[in-house]
Amino acid sequence: MFYIGIDLGTSAVKLLLMDERGSIKNIVSEEYPLFFPHPGWSEQNPEDWMAAIKRGIPKLTGNVDRTQIAGIGAGGQMHGLVVLDNQDRVLRPAILWNDGRTQEETDDLNEEIGKEKLTALTGNIAFAGFTAPKLLWMKKHEPELFGKIAKIMLPKDYVNYRLTGVHCTDYSDASGMLLLDVRHKCWSREMMQICGISEEQLPQLFESWQVVGNLRKEAAKELELPETVKVVAGAGDNAAAAVGCGVVGEGRCNLSLGTSGTIFITSRNFRVDAGNALHAFAHADGGFHLMGCMLSAASCNKWWMEEILHTTEYGKEQAEIREDRLGTGHVYYLPYLMGERAPHNDPAARSCFLGMTMDTSRTDM
Repeated sequence: MFYIGIDLGTSAVKLLLMDERGSIKNIVSEEYPLFFPHPGWSEQNPEDWMAAIKRGIPKLTGNVDRTQIAGIGAGGQMHGLVVLDNQDRVLRPAILWNDGRTQEETDDLNEEIGKEKLTALTGNIAFAGFTAPKLLWMKKHEPELFGKIAKIMLPKDYVNYRLTGVHCTDYSDASGMLLLDVRHKCWSREMMQICGISEEQLPQLFESWQVVGNLRKEAAKELELPETVKVVAGAGDNAAAAVGCGVVGEGRCNLSLGTSGTIFITSRNFRVDAGNALHAFAHADGGFHLMGCMLSAASCNKWWMEEILHTTEYGKEQAEIREDRLGTGHVYYLPYLMGERAPHNDPAARSCFLGMTMDTSRTDM
């Protein structure tokens, strides 16, 4: 039997095919565009995700007996807002995790509702990237569209809906919406009231490993897969990556560097960081975790390489760096290209170099 993994990233979807022993048989990546309609905004068209998946899965499975494909599991970017009307049509482009338009709504939640109450209701304070502030932004700035919302979904859950016809999410991904009572693993009625939504507009909650349904006929035809393929709820990208690293159970930790950077600590019991610098989320293993996220991590390297050095041969630039100089220089870089989440929670934070003098070289930077 074979299984397909879907990683719905910010710039591309990565698809993996493995057998029942966990041996990887093929990997395919398909890119899609990212839109910045205003400074600080970040959006994508959900149909672009589906188009990339439709292109990629036939390539992924072309050399195996497709009747032997048994399941699909999706992980991916968290916090993004996908809204559907009563015909399950997308109402507007998805507002992504790294979108910074909701500072006013975030401040209102933290100051008017209060960080202490938010933590009691959800385990977390409000961050600009979370889903609830995006809903409040829509309510204020796009009231006509807000009034048409029939379903509120996260990015990978929209993919699962298109595959199965089921409006679903998992606890790890739902934790980042600021709508879930993470401790009790249920939707928070108080947060729904604050955001002006109802439970009927929210997806059904599942554990990450639970089957939400089989491929519906249309999806099976488009992906060239049998309708018997089962689709599980999946997980938010960081929880899924942690499982892949073996970071499950009690007291395990991993550091992940991608577009953003995260530190992830597991626990069998629900815990809240006293300073609210870390998120308190449900984990894909059925437990919980604390997580700190920097919005710009390896994306800083990409920016430096493409926009400043104008090179694709980053290895040559790295070769100039001497190991005996690492950590001993006087030049510091603050990686706030898109504001910051942990530990400062400041979307207005900006990146800069510090400590530069007349003898500072490109290698130092």
